[in-house]
Amino acid sequence: MLSVRLLISAAAAAMVSNAVFAADIPQPLPLPPQPQFAYQPPLMIMQQPEGAWYLRGDIGVGITNRFDIQWIPSPPDAGIPFVFDQHSWADTVFFDAGVGYEWNSWLRFDFTAGYRDRTQVNARGVYDVQTGQGDAYQGYLRSWIFLANAYVDLGTWNCLTPFIGVGIGGAYNQMADLVDMGIGTTGAGFGRNSANWSPAYALYAGLDYDVTKNFIVELSYRYLNYGSVTDMIDCIGGCSADSYKFSSLSSNDFMLGVRWRFPIETGPTIVQAQPAVMMQPAPVYTQPAPVYQPAPVYQPAPPPPPVYNPPPPVYAPQPQYPLSTRG
Repeated sequence: MLSVRLLISAAAAAMVSNAVFAADIPQPLPLPPQPQFAYQPPLMIMQQPEGAWYLRGDIGVGITNRFDIQWIPSPPDAGIPFVFDQHSWADTVFFDAGVGYEWNSWLRFDFTAGYRDRTQVNARGVYDVQTGQGDAYQGYLRSWIFLANAYVDLGTWNCLTPFIGVGIGGAYNQMADLVDMGIGTTGAGFGRNSANWSPAYALYAGLDYDVTKNFIVELSYRYLNYGSVTDMIDCIGGCSADSYKFSSLSSNDFMLGVRWRFPIETGPTIVQAQPAVMMQPAPVYTQPAPVYQPAPVYQPAPPPPPVYNPPPPVYAPQPQYPLSTRG
């Protein structure tokens, strides 16, 4: 029983000493926050390729402006006082087609050829204002327009791109079926269906809509000036062959067109690869954890050593000797 108690006391003392020793070992400090690297993916933008060829087509309505008409008399009629007091012409429709090249994302060029349908022309000229004697004219003007154009795109927002442009070229104008009918006279005449080239220029403003990367719908306005045309009338009934010049031909055109860009690439274009950015987290201050010292363990005092009481000595009886009788 005594030995078991001694073993338990020794084990408890060893455990207490180990806990105290472990509490006295210095603990490692927490590491400071380390920088983190955030890798941003490359910026992918769907942009139109530079240097792309395209085809275009347009249909529109031309609202014609007022023109000038001039009488060019032959020598026999040079002294006749003749003036035009009325002239007009109708609106027309037209068709354009062309091929172009996109120099970059904001500048493009194209060459267009267009046909303007026959436009009726009416005019009246008088020799004598008092009597109203003169001639009435009726004919048809048709034109072929050839222009080299340049456009500047002003930026794209939600697939919409406004633009402005300018064009320069030439027009082939023809006066067809011109008829001269005398007013109050028996004179008459017919034109020669003459045609001639004239310089032409145009101013553009419009809006593009990107249906797809390669297909664009375009709504635009164009001011077109396409020169003049002169025709000669051969008279019948005793009159001379005079010429008539129709000049300052111009129109306000409203067009609906499409463009087909030849596909160059189908995937997105990597415009700029963003470098990795080192992000340093903000320092976080925390209260250090308290260090608790273990409570002292009181070891019970060992039992006192046993006291051995020796048995009392046992004395052997001494032999009895007789008393001496000697005195």
